[in-house]
Amino acid sequence: MNIIDELIWRGAVNQMTNEEGLRKLTEEKKIALYCGVDPTGDSMHIGHLIPFMMLKRFALAGHHPVVLIGGGTGAIGDPSGRKSERQLQTMEKVRSNAEKLRKQFTHLFGDDVDILFVNNNDWLSKIDLLSFLRDYGKLFSVNVMLGKEVVASRLAEGISFTEFSYQILQSMDFEHLFSQYNVQLQIGGADQWGNITAGTDMIHKIHGSDAPVYGLTIPLMLKADGTKFGKTAGGAVWLDPEKTSPFEFYQFWLNQDDADVIKYLKYFTFLSREEIEALEQAITKEPEKRLAQKRLAEEVTTFVHSKDALIEAQRITDALFHGSISDLTEHELLQGFGHMPTVEVTSEPKDVVNWLVDAGICNSKRQAREDVTNGAITINGEKVTDLAALVQPHKNSQGKFVVVRKGKKKYTLAKITK
Repeated sequence: MNIIDELIWRGAVNQMTNEEGLRKLTEEKKIALYCGVDPTGDSMHIGHLIPFMMLKRFALAGHHPVVLIGGGTGAIGDPSGRKSERQLQTMEKVRSNAEKLRKQFTHLFGDDVDILFVNNNDWLSKIDLLSFLRDYGKLFSVNVMLGKEVVASRLAEGISFTEFSYQILQSMDFEHLFSQYNVQLQIGGADQWGNITAGTDMIHKIHGSDAPVYGLTIPLMLKADGTKFGKTAGGAVWLDPEKTSPFEFYQFWLNQDDADVIKYLKYFTFLSREEIEALEQAITKEPEKRLAQKRLAEEVTTFVHSKDALIEAQRITDALFHGSISDLTEHELLQGFGHMPTVEVTSEPKDVVNWLVDAGICNSKRQAREDVTNGAITINGEKVTDLAALVQPHKNSQGKFVVVRKGKKKYTLAKITK
């Protein structure tokens, strides 16, 4: 299957500047293509993941991916998808973020992919103002720039000249990569269409109208109910395990709705068409098994983190589901319970009744005695029915935590203060 046909089947194409030309080009030879990300933060989230997975799909088909980290444009700020001006960051922060993003990309693409990393600060920072205006500014019509959606959507609130000029800088990136590395395709999100077409237009003005350059955007990702994909009650789902733990990451994918899961399998995994269609049938025949969700969670967690991280996430999930948390490690306890209700307790030994009241888990001693007697209290994975039992820290927590479950699902993490 041609790479363009595969992307269309996966629902991963929103717009192309010239579908026939790009299809023919990718059939005739292996091309270089790029996608860029500005280091406005120190980690990507899952919304960033889609275009870069497209790069990897091209790589697996034998093409040559280039990742552009916007050390220059990141100091300016892309107006796309925003209603107000970005807060400018220091160049030191931009450089620090850029290095962290590069490490994430290196992990995602693996050692088996021949990938080129570039930073546009290397060329943008060397252009003086007069050269910028004479050599590039003259190629852009303000009238056309105002008509681009990325700018038009900001006119009511106002847009600075700094952010207005962003599409010129991104166009310069495309031209530089075309001239220096023969990059012929730029990929981006749906909100990048105006910037991408500005780049192809500029290249045609400099190198001739027959210069073989193309643009491709991915659709805006929405859930079946029309809401934005990739957000949780706790905020964005990050690729950095320190911001979103592998367990939380795994749970995010595991809890996707039947109406969305096949779309996400097409977007976020490298499973074949036959495998995905089989999982689609499983949703109809055995929806209670949630086989598609499990496979989605397994594939994406392994891709973003590792096989070991997946095994750990599955181990925590199994322990929570069955209530058997006694053998979890300290690290696993923090992953599984770090974002659950938390209380602080002293290290003073207490019987379970007084401990539950002092921790605020039960409102009164009477309620605590009833809960214990009725078998509703589990401490560190073990059911407690003895009213005189002393509460001890979890055996693997280095004396730091007590994990309490009240009823079937209500967990509390008690942090022990010295």
